[in-house]
Amino acid sequence: MTQTKNSQELTEWKPYNLDYYAQELVLKHRDKKNVINESHKMRMAVAYGLERFWGEHLRLKYDKKEENQNKSKYWKDVWNQLAIILSRAGVKLHNDEINSRDETTQIKEMAQKLWSMPISEQRVALMVLTQLCDALVWWTQRYKKQDS
Repeated sequence: MTQTKNSQELTEWKPYNLDYYAQELVLKHRDKKNVINESHKMRMAVAYGLERFWGEHLRLKYDKKEENQNKSKYWKDVWNQLAIILSRAGVKLHNDEINSRDETTQIKEMAQKLWSMPISEQRVALMVLTQLCDALVWWTQRYKKQDS
């Protein structure tokens, strides 16, 4: 039996396992109080662009409340996973580490890198991020604990 050209193309297509990664992320963070509720906020934040989505972890990271620091880790883990997924698709998503809220130059440089991405790559990144966040919301609704 021979394969047709169409069936060969189908076997070469590789999903990016967004649902799997979303489930992993939700399970990783579900035991921290109120953290996976951030999934809903993440899904809404996609509409504001990559730089705003990326920057949200900074807002939470330097808060004195441990709960917000845990939320920051969740946001950053989602961004890190997005960068890995996109790299497999040939899209470079910048992922600079910012070690202090006072690193204005580094923050500006990171935002500029995101704004400077080719528009086609920005669109791909936003589409993948949207789907990843949709999956995060879905898993959050299934795995949310009573006290969250």
